[in-house]
Amino acid sequence: MKVMILGAAGQIGRMVTADVLAQTKFDLVLYGRNVTSRLADQQRDRVTLVDGTFEETDKIKANLAGVDAVFIAFVAGSDIMGPLVKTLDDAGVKRFIALSIPDIYQEVTGPFQQWYRDNTGLVWQGDLPKAAAIVENSDLDYVLLRITWLYNRTGNTKVEVTKKGEPFVDAQITREAVAQFVTDLLDGKQDYHRESLGLGEPGTNWRKPSFY
Repeated sequence: MKVMILGAAGQIGRMVTADVLAQTKFDLVLYGRNVTSRLADQQRDRVTLVDGTFEETDKIKANLAGVDAVFIAFVAGSDIMGPLVKTLDDAGVKRFIALSIPDIYQEVTGPFQQWYRDNTGLVWQGDLPKAAAIVENSDLDYVLLRITWLYNRTGNTKVEVTKKGEPFVDAQITREAVAQFVTDLLDGKQDYHRESLGLGEPGTNWRKPSFY
């Protein structure tokens, strides 16, 4: 299997890369701005490094040969998501994992709601619901991951999953947990298809994240 990671030089992109290389035999195409220098330490037989931006869809398409799944390690707006979904369709790539944030469906509730909306605004009135709708209305085998406030803690990969239509209450999650969940989606340990999932850390139904 061959996987392309878009935005591979970011924190979650790097963590997914490390997990995939350690836990699978998949080949990787690591795509992003200046990755040939920023990710030079990842160069090996299983890895191809491609410099480019999200807007350069011709370059993305040119590197999709043999790719079975694409993960975008970035919360993209509709200006990026629209052309990207078309590019994947044109290239015949079906499996697509993308990041978003909670409240695109007004699903955040409980003690966390007030703090979250004070700090993110009224998400459902912005562009991110449009970006999500582009993915959901496509024929891709997608998984949208609505990830709550992020922090780092090595070894903490605990995840609580909520589905579209269910309330979202978790205040935080580790980047390590998100990365492991993405890796598990890629290798089939997590079996979700054409779903929008909320990801939080179990037991964090708090007023705000612990690090604020």
